[in-house]
Amino acid sequence: MNRTRFAPSPTGPLHLGHAFAALTAARLADPGQFLLRIEDIDQSRCRPEYETLIAEDLHWLGLDWLTPVMRQSERREAYQAALDHLAALDLIYPCKCRRADIRAALSAPQEGAEPQIGPDGPVYPGTCRHLQMRDAAPGDALRLNSARALDYLGLTEITFLDENIAPDVPHSLSPQDFITGVGDVVLSRRGMGTSYHLSVVVDDAAQKITLVTRGKDLLDSTYIHVIVQKLLQLETPRYHHHRLIRDDSGKRLAKRDDARALSLYRADGMSAEALRHSLGF
Repeated sequence: MNRTRFAPSPTGPLHLGHAFAALTAARLADPGQFLLRIEDIDQSRCRPEYETLIAEDLHWLGLDWLTPVMRQSERREAYQAALDHLAALDLIYPCKCRRADIRAALSAPQEGAEPQIGPDGPVYPGTCRHLQMRDAAPGDALRLNSARALDYLGLTEITFLDENIAPDVPHSLSPQDFITGVGDVVLSRRGMGTSYHLSVVVDDAAQKITLVTRGKDLLDSTYIHVIVQKLLQLETPRYHHHRLIRDDSGKRLAKRDDARALSLYRADGMSAEALRHSLGF
């Protein structure tokens, strides 16, 4: 059974890239097994009017979903339980670094080596790795001790299958490449109580998602999610990383770049059928 979800953040209107992602998830779902999840954990940026607009746009595209809709803002206890589990295993630590601290540490001369770039940007240099959870203060970020986590799991390779990108060959990464190329990722951001990497794993499991569909820009993040799933003793779903919708210059569409909103296409009189056809559906 394919049970899929579309998980937008209500921080702006949906654009063509969102439409493609939602239509892909719905197309690959079995009848009645398409879900909507609202990723609204960052309350400083989320707006109720955008959540309303999300529902209007998706209905206009011809999509329906199971209810009730899951909202991250209502699931803080679930994220805290996951963090408590990892803390009990001594696999997370508090991080007191600000972005400026990390930039300064990475810019220090290290035999001419350039900083490694991972799924979240420059790989964290491990400044706070010596700290224990008893050293945590309110507002600290919490990071996964990747080396300790991989040693705990005893993995020789981190693997997952993708049904769209090289479907016949497992995607694989060695523990050492993860440590150096991904590093100690944030599982709880300052003031939020979670991060994308933690919440997506916990929420997909809670919604019993069997096929995760999302853009191929998140392919490398899947290694992180597989590790967190194993640490939390959760099943690893199947994955389908799809192509990205780009503008005329080849740049990926993003809200911060004022990508053209679906609501504007609607206002201009474009039919949902025409828009779906333009996206290949």
